[in-house]
Amino acid sequence: MKLKMISIAAAAFALAATSASAQPASVSSSGNVCLKTIQIDHTETPDTHTILFFMKNNTAWKNTLKSDCIGLRQNGFIYVPTPPDQICGNFQVIRAIETKSVCTLGPFTPYDKKAERASQE
Repeated sequence: MKLKMISIAAAAFALAATSASAQPASVSSSGNVCLKTIQIDHTETPDTHTILFFMKNNTAWKNTLKSDCIGLRQNGFIYVPTPPDQICGNFQVIRAIETKSVCTLGPFTPYDKKAERASQE
């Protein structure tokens, strides 16, 4: 009986850990959305102040940078995740590869391409 209870507890813990790590985004203690870098599939930069993060679970997040980031669209950007496995809105800085411009991320908001297109019409 005791062994069975330990097995059930271990299985519940493993399930909770798996489902938590599978979540592509979380909210930090400061209220900022943080994306798990391992869950990012790809990014797009439609202009000099917007980055779209497309996640492996088919969701997307939009980040409007604090200011224009010169060179962002030409050759993309690089960043060092802080904390090491996340990229956080209103906190993280990125660097445009071509111009070396340092730019600060703004808040992350859920992104829906269809809804965005409809609101522009």
